[in-house]
Amino acid sequence: MRARPLVVLAFMLFGIACVPTLASASSGGAGAPSGAQAKQAAPAEQQPSADKAGGAKYGAVPALLHPTVPGDVGEIKNGIAYAPAAAPIEVQRAIWAANKLQHKPYIYGGGHRSFHSRGYDCSGTVSYALHAAGLIDTPMDSSDFMSWGERGKGAWITVYTNPGHAWAIIAGLRLDTSGPGESGPRWRTETRSTRGFRARHPESL
Repeated sequence: MRARPLVVLAFMLFGIACVPTLASASSGGAGAPSGAQAKQAAPAEQQPSADKAGGAKYGAVPALLHPTVPGDVGEIKNGIAYAPAAAPIEVQRAIWAANKLQHKPYIYGGGHRSFHSRGYDCSGTVSYALHAAGLIDTPMDSSDFMSWGERGKGAWITVYTNPGHAWAIIAGLRLDTSGPGESGPRWRTETRSTRGFRARHPESL
């Protein structure tokens, strides 16, 4: 008869020892975080970044200040020019600067009083890009470009000009204020006849 109280006492002690263990198991264990804690503990790289999703600066294009592509020919992506990585820095700077004009309106005489303007005309656009490249110090008009630099096509930059209009090819990309689509400074993907234009280029480029 004395063994029975000992058996009951043993069962009671066993039950007390097991309760914390069962409670821990039902909640996922003492070391398991809750649902909210698990989300906070997720690695930072799993969260989408603004750059991967596409920056707001250039719309769907990643917000890169100096976009480049491999090789020696530039590329147009969503209206933005990517400079060729193999191009001289002057050429790259001209392309990156022209990217800033892509939503500016056409304004006759724009860009001539100052390189910074609300809008640009044809030669004002070309002047802006060349100034960013360190190739000119003051804005030029289309007639000025007829005697600027060297005669003929350049290896990287060619300005096509006549008394009434000027446009440029920079690393294979055409910068022009006229053509299909919106008027004003734009990278134009279609080709244009050079008939009636004089080709000029900066020395060594």
